[in-house]
Amino acid sequence: MTTVPILILPGWQNSGPAHWQSRWEALYGDMRVEQHDWICPLRGDWIARLEDVLLAHADTHGGPCLLVAHSLGCMLTAAWASHSRHTHLVAGALLVAPGDSEQPELCGPLHSWLPIPAQPLPFKSLLLGSQNDPYCSLERAQGFAAAWGSEFIDYGARGHLNAESGLGDWPEGRALLARLNPTTD
Repeated sequence: MTTVPILILPGWQNSGPAHWQSRWEALYGDMRVEQHDWICPLRGDWIARLEDVLLAHADTHGGPCLLVAHSLGCMLTAAWASHSRHTHLVAGALLVAPGDSEQPELCGPLHSWLPIPAQPLPFKSLLLGSQNDPYCSLERAQGFAAAWGSEFIDYGARGHLNAESGLGDWPEGRALLARLNPTTD
């Protein structure tokens, strides 16, 4: 079985060492897409960085990648897909706990992320939402999933599905990611 490379897309302020994304990077060798500015994220800058990483990967390794996005990383995935001519470089996306940049407390620091793209993603995707996520209501997460053509998974009352959610190495998330791997179809 061929392994599809995995790109980690953290959200606003990055993912710390206890976050499942950082743990996956250490355990499985997944590659984090580093952003120039994690505190004042500009959508255009983040989109350009993701595009650069995907094109560089295609030049050196060939084949598509899987995206593993958390919070603002989900918005990045949708924004990038709505503008890029290279969406064929992505085989699928695991979208976890999207951050709703239209929430009043987030729209100030994340104003460049509006409007939120509302067209279907051109690749397979799963979107996980939490019933008590302070950054995105379950209904709003379901709306993003519908707009983006993602399969929606209600992950229960687990907060923002981050380090504070107690997911650890999150093997359940890794199993969900395996569903997106085109080599296992």
